[in-house]
Amino acid sequence: MKKIYYTVLVLFLSFGWACQSDDDFLDRPPTQVLTTEQAFSDPAQVLSILANLYSRQYHVYRLNDWRTFGDFNEAFYAHTQDAANLFHTNNTWDFRGVDLGNNVFTWTTWDYTYIRELNLFLERIEPSPLTEDLKTRYAAEARFLRAAYYLELAQLYGGVPIILEPQEYDFSGDPTYLQVPRSTEAGIYDFVIQEAEALKSLLPVDADSKSRATAGAALAMKARAAIYAASIAKYNNAVTPSVSLPGNEIGIPASRAEEYYNTALTAAQEIINGTAGAYSLYMKNPTNLSENFAAIFYDKSANPEVIWANDYLLKYRTHYFTGANQPRYGAEEEEGGALNPTLNLVQEFELLDNTFAPLATVDTDGNPIYYENQSDIFANRDARLAGTVILPGSTFKSRPVDIWAGYQLADGSIITGTDRGDQRILPGQTVEQQVVGFDGPVAGAVQNAQMGFYLRKYVDPAIGSGQRGIQSEVWKIRYRYADILLIAAEAAFELGQPDVAAGYMNQVRERAGFTVPLTGADITFDRIVHERRVEFAFEGLYFMDLKRFRLAHRVFDGVTMDLTGLRADIGEATNRSTMPWGLWPYRIYNPGSENDGKWIYKEILPNQATAADNWQLGNYYSKISDEILSNNPKLVRQPLQ
Repeated sequence: MKKIYYTVLVLFLSFGWACQSDDDFLDRPPTQVLTTEQAFSDPAQVLSILANLYSRQYHVYRLNDWRTFGDFNEAFYAHTQDAANLFHTNNTWDFRGVDLGNNVFTWTTWDYTYIRELNLFLERIEPSPLTEDLKTRYAAEARFLRAAYYLELAQLYGGVPIILEPQEYDFSGDPTYLQVPRSTEAGIYDFVIQEAEALKSLLPVDADSKSRATAGAALAMKARAAIYAASIAKYNNAVTPSVSLPGNEIGIPASRAEEYYNTALTAAQEIINGTAGAYSLYMKNPTNLSENFAAIFYDKSANPEVIWANDYLLKYRTHYFTGANQPRYGAEEEEGGALNPTLNLVQEFELLDNTFAPLATVDTDGNPIYYENQSDIFANRDARLAGTVILPGSTFKSRPVDIWAGYQLADGSIITGTDRGDQRILPGQTVEQQVVGFDGPVAGAVQNAQMGFYLRKYVDPAIGSGQRGIQSEVWKIRYRYADILLIAAEAAFELGQPDVAAGYMNQVRERAGFTVPLTGADITFDRIVHERRVEFAFEGLYFMDLKRFRLAHRVFDGVTMDLTGLRADIGEATNRSTMPWGLWPYRIYNPGSENDGKWIYKEILPNQATAADNWQLGNYYSKISDEILSNNPKLVRQPLQ
């Protein structure tokens, strides 16, 4: 009898189904070596196999590899002395993304072994003795995972081979019958959309289940696939027509854009109207909208916003994202600050009067602006700012962060240190005093606030989350309700319904503290792109939006950014962001002056940022490796590579 050996690790996906709680599912013991017939005859064993397949879903941004969050000048990579070389000293990207070492690149996955195992699961579940209800449910989940992975492939590669049956080699010496050509780019999006449409009726309507496929997750996948296909059909043809292949493996006819926008809007509205369950924006803390926004990513208790997430659970499956990125001062492992959000991103969070402006460091005459409190410079801004970024003057885990770069004297000179918390003797004093924050910034020093900020999103406030022996169980959200609202807004705008678009966008903005609603006349392409950037920073969607809107070659045009350029064009979709800038607070030391003890801020460009980023048109699609192309001559090479 032919045996299949399943090595199933501890079951860690919190699958809430029927009367089974998430914790019950996670506490199941691991399975043993079984024959195929044994494995597929017991519901618990089948669920174990399915859990393993869930655990292997790919995403470009991964909490268990925080380095994947370091690109596109949203953050400065400050983990080690040479870490910045990965992202800030090379002016062009490889066609596979950034080389993280050991031939691991940020924009690559080609896991047809995973697809094969999903196809095998579907083949073997069908004749199993399980009840028809269970077989239908489990098969639908496997189809969902397969479609979700094909969507990831489409976003990276365009058209790829679609294989829906487990292939078997006959050892004849001729593998050509196993070689499948690439689908058209439209074909792969069509496949995902069609699967999602079918699956919404096969999967449960259960908004409480977050880690398992549901009707809501299927519709969210459909909406995302359709909006991506629509924007490629519209913007690739209009902006980058050379990024195409004759067989349409890359490129979607412009004539299909409206169809895809309609599909995206319909799918999003099914979720919004409650057809797939009671999803809504997270709003448990209306008195602190910044903390309310941060809590979306760590609060797993009756969180109505999350539609589907890759889950983690203490003692079973954890990650060290918090340990790597927490503020350094008083950190549980005295390490952190690996990724510093940049001023490029911070200044994108608009003022609450719906206007865009740089952080006010100087007045109209170029004189420094003095602030009583460190946090005053960030006042009256989008609440999502402090929910995404740990700012000077704020707290984390009930401890004030200590971010300041030194004292400025009356003559403009600076007294600072070479390490966090350093002390020096100030003029007129005889005793050393602290002259730089225990959280930094210290230029060139590792793991501190070199940009003047720490990351807040996905950083876990739970005690022990920054310890290597405990780590964090914060989940990685794949689909959430705010994305559905903004997909609906985008699709409505593109279909000539600006008032409808404004209605959906205003729901998201109201949660961020905006009290003056946008009107239909306010909705522009720039507004659509901007709203997504600030809502979904560090969630992986900015990367995909840069690609699908064909913005990347304009945002990263290889032109260096001076201070004037940094402050210009905020809120515009094509706003240049080729170099990472930071913002350092200084305390005034001028005894007897009215400004003594107040704060000023200075924009800084780190010494490690030695080149301006330049996006090649060929970067819009990940490279299919030479080895893969050699093994399957029916595949065609990506354009402009």
